[in-house]
Amino acid sequence: MAATSATGAKPTPMMEQYLALKQEAEGCLLFYRMGDFFELFFDDARDAAGVLDIALTSRGEHGGEPVPMCGVPVHAAEGYLARLIKAGRRVAIAEQVETPDEAKARAKREGTPSSKALVKRDIVRFVTAGTLTEEALLEPRRANMLAAIAEVRGAIGIASCDISTGAMVLEECEPGQLGAVLARIGASELVAAEELECGIDDVIERPRHEFSSDDGEARLKKLHGVATLDGFGTFSRAMLAAAGGLIAYLEHVGRGSLPLLLPPALRASGQAMLMDEATRASLEILAAQNGGREGSLMAAIDRCVTGAGARLLAEDLSSPLLDRASIEARLALVHWLHVDPLNRAQLREAMRAVPDLGRALGRLVAGRGSPRDLGQVRDGLSDARRIGEMLGALPDTPALLAELLPRLTGHGALTDLLDRALVSSPPTERQSGGYIAEGYDASLDELRAISGNARRAIAAMEARYRDDTGITALKIKHNGVLGYFIEVPAKHADALMAPDSGFTHRQTMAGAVRFNSVALHEEATRIAEAGGRALAAEEAHFEELVAEVCARATPIATTAATLARIDVSAGQAERAAEGGWCRPDIDERPMLDITAGRHPVVEAALARQGERFVANDCSLSTFDRLWLIGGPNMGGKSTFLRQNALIVLMAQAGGFVPADSATIGLVDRLFSRVGASDNLARGRSTFMVEMVETAAILSQASERSFVILDEVGRGTSTYDGLALAWAVVEAVHSTIQCRCLFATHYHELARLADSCEALSLHHVRAREWKGDLVLLHELSEGPADRSYGLAVARLAGVPNPVVKRAKQVLDKLEKGRAETGGLAAGLGELPLFATLADEEEVDPADSVTIRLSDTDLDALSPREALEFLYELKRMAQSTES
Repeated sequence: MAATSATGAKPTPMMEQYLALKQEAEGCLLFYRMGDFFELFFDDARDAAGVLDIALTSRGEHGGEPVPMCGVPVHAAEGYLARLIKAGRRVAIAEQVETPDEAKARAKREGTPSSKALVKRDIVRFVTAGTLTEEALLEPRRANMLAAIAEVRGAIGIASCDISTGAMVLEECEPGQLGAVLARIGASELVAAEELECGIDDVIERPRHEFSSDDGEARLKKLHGVATLDGFGTFSRAMLAAAGGLIAYLEHVGRGSLPLLLPPALRASGQAMLMDEATRASLEILAAQNGGREGSLMAAIDRCVTGAGARLLAEDLSSPLLDRASIEARLALVHWLHVDPLNRAQLREAMRAVPDLGRALGRLVAGRGSPRDLGQVRDGLSDARRIGEMLGALPDTPALLAELLPRLTGHGALTDLLDRALVSSPPTERQSGGYIAEGYDASLDELRAISGNARRAIAAMEARYRDDTGITALKIKHNGVLGYFIEVPAKHADALMAPDSGFTHRQTMAGAVRFNSVALHEEATRIAEAGGRALAAEEAHFEELVAEVCARATPIATTAATLARIDVSAGQAERAAEGGWCRPDIDERPMLDITAGRHPVVEAALARQGERFVANDCSLSTFDRLWLIGGPNMGGKSTFLRQNALIVLMAQAGGFVPADSATIGLVDRLFSRVGASDNLARGRSTFMVEMVETAAILSQASERSFVILDEVGRGTSTYDGLALAWAVVEAVHSTIQCRCLFATHYHELARLADSCEALSLHHVRAREWKGDLVLLHELSEGPADRSYGLAVARLAGVPNPVVKRAKQVLDKLEKGRAETGGLAAGLGELPLFATLADEEEVDPADSVTIRLSDTDLDALSPREALEFLYELKRMAQSTES
């Protein structure tokens, strides 16, 4: 139905067409093709202009008001699309699907005046965060995941894919595990059936009928040309329903066409270590707290030389393995490359030249490929063969590599075809031709020769016309509007204007006049015909070559994945050699034994500053599975907690770890409750976030889990916080019975060592020296004697009068506690609200006593003890004077 404006005026045909397409766009920004620009109108224009920082103009009127408009050039559209997608927008692309001449011919057939013929447009594609394939829109070292979720009889099915490479995975989980699974996948876009209560924000809702398990099974069978899916795995109904929704969504955004989708892989329950979103954020695995890559675990260990390798490493770190044999297989390959630095260096140098084979294949299958992508497939397969030959010639090949090597070969016929067909460096654009090699097609070579000969004939014609006319400044030129033409200076134009001159006037310019001739027209026609036929021939060859590549899509993708695995292993070996890391031993027992462990990110940061990281040991077992760790702020407790969690993660991902030695008992779930932050968007305070995360640990952790907890209970009152921390420690120790590192400032918790037999006390060492706090970052056995809070405050720059006042309060509190056992005894007698000016000064004579009481004499070296005696003498002399 044609829209009508508020004033009753009927919209123009163009605006009618735009409004109809906008309705099809389903809430997406509409890029409406007009000549060399994509135009946006109304609210789309306002939104896009703000995001892209481009001019907002207007075009005509609608409803009596100017129509807001902005536009972006077609040739630069990818850059603008990237910015819009990054800003969270989705875009529908409406292209012209007929030429102006075809529009006029259609109008004539329909009896419409050709002057009113409107070029047909249609939405040819939706551009969304999870459906990108263009090189300019993707990050080379980061996967771009799309996921769909479905519920069938209480089970949650998840289908995920990266359409830039075609990888597709189906899995199932319990409703309570969905958050952890989605955190691992890290999808750029999430699709679900309407009204599905999944508790996840930013979900794109699709019709429920698209999430049918029967439909999903049928779609997968048709897509891969099989009668049964048994060869791919045993998929549950929930998995198939999710797969159906995923494929239906891809068909929708691709307007009926599908991208590359490889046969689905089954991810069995319990195949990977689970980590919830809070744990991933706390450990900064793929991104630092600020959202950037710098400062993350990934940035600290990534030594891959290809984008595909970096993407696979990120996947490894996101989903550490639970199968000991699979972990050991990865470690054996890393070890094999680690002990042979010469061959590792040669391998890495060869890998640097490998193009992104998987993504080039993905663009070709999706119909968005270029001659350059064909060239990358050719070069990638050739590189794979050479790397396979290089590795196959080395001795003592580990089992995983022996399994991988056959996947690098077997593409000889396709590689030879592409070698013969393509020039050495094919262009990105195919409209101008020039990418099919000479000698591949004799008829194409002949057309090119005709075009080349015609150009030589035009050069000879120019010389002949100069001789015939005596005009030495005569030139034959070419442009996109007039084609070939003869140009002379204006002062010579009269000689060519004569009726019998053989020249026809075409255009008068300032200072020059342009002409045509019969001979020139004939040669131009020959060039145009030959060039057009040559372009058509190249286009036909391009489609044939793409078809050959697509026919072998699955084995080519397998080769790409194999190259990525080799790159990851070589990169892990390189990083281990750089840092002096060790190969971890993997054990089935619930234990953890790390000697001289380090935090990979902090150690790298300190190394850049020329400083040394202080290593620490960690040993947990069935009989000593919970460490209660005290000590001052900034002393290294949080770093120690995180480094052990990261070492576990890195080991189960199949890599070496920053330690002198490490034995890792397999961990099924990893939990990290470290740091404080709020979530105001959900109405949660810092303490509420802390309690939500702690609740998740207490309800989900098992005996095989590893938990790190830091300062539980510090976000509320002292009594509440201590009570909560006490109860949490007891629950972790006696109910869950998992391995746990628990850092706290509540010294009262040390009493739990009397009742919890598997709990031991530890502290990070610190000392005060000459009034300053010295943080040693070393872990020792036994409880912390105090938190050194006032010393840390002084170190942070808190004014001395405030620190002094705090010392008075602390002395009174500790005296009251010592006398009555009460945590806050003595407050009633303390004038807490007295001004500092009214407080009694500390007697200087007491300063020596205070200094002595604040010093751990047993911790002093002989030299330090001597210096301490001299300091006391100076203080005593100062008191006397």
